[in-house]
Amino acid sequence: MARIIYVEDDDLVGAMVQQVLTDAGHLIGVIGHGTLAYETIAFKKPDLVILDRGLPGMQGVDILTALRRLPGLYLTPVLMLTARGGEASIDEAMEAGANDYLVKPFEPEELVRRVEQVLKNNLWRRAE
Repeated sequence: MARIIYVEDDDLVGAMVQQVLTDAGHLIGVIGHGTLAYETIAFKKPDLVILDRGLPGMQGVDILTALRRLPGLYLTPVLMLTARGGEASIDEAMEAGANDYLVKPFEPEELVRRVEQVLKNNLWRRAE
């Protein structure tokens, strides 16, 4: 079981992702505002952060960039989950430090698989 914060301003998508990951055995909170999410992540120090790109307040990539600068959080895995595909958007997020990038719409099984893989890879990296 991982503690996950999902930053998503679409209530319907947030509720669906929360249900899918809760059913997979994770504890997940959904926050709809970028600035509030950044402050919550810094305080709660979750096991995984899932970020949308377009958010009120701080944008998803800006949150990611800021997290990578924080001691104690720079290794926190981040999965970008966004409707914005395209090579430039994916490259920007990966260069900012994203561990993975999944484009909406997605299959729930694919989301669970990606979350599990990012968490597994992070455990291995922290053990080095």
